[in-house]
Amino acid sequence: MRGWLGPILFGLIAAAATAWAAVLYVPYGLMNVAMERLGQGGVNTMSYGNLATPERQPVVRPSPDLAYSSCPYDLSAGPVAIDVAPVAGRYSSLSVFDAATDVIFVRNDVEAGGKPYRIIVARAGQAVPAGAEVVRTGHDRGIALIRLLLKDPEEIGGLDAARRESSCATVTNKK
Repeated sequence: MRGWLGPILFGLIAAAATAWAAVLYVPYGLMNVAMERLGQGGVNTMSYGNLATPERQPVVRPSPDLAYSSCPYDLSAGPVAIDVAPVAGRYSSLSVFDAATDVIFVRNDVEAGGKPYRIIVARAGQAVPAGAEVVRTGHDRGIALIRLLLKDPEEIGGLDAARRESSCATVTNKK
């Protein structure tokens, strides 16, 4: 029995270390894949995706009645402003995810009172415009995702111009 104790103990330690490493690093790998899939327009730029189909699913389990707009962001050059223009009479939401896939901000059109709003995503210590609504994060990278509910997939053409009023860009502090 003593001959098995060492290998069993080694196996348990190796399993625990592997599980710990997976929990620590897998979310970052998943976020990198998501940023690549959703970042058709580049970093710190809003992309307005086509509707999901069985052949085209840029996010895990996308809803065919949601139009997705996404902004993969990188704060290494400074804070990023996200401007959201809700579409009248339609449910929409903004969710901001950090590099670890944690949700750091959520707001829907009801909470916004149906009015446009702006948030600034920034790291601690980054200067932001006075009076701005700031969302602080411990990571340089992440994704902002806007979802717009459609009553019928055919109406995307008529709502596309309205959803393109939402945007994101690096904040430039003018002196």
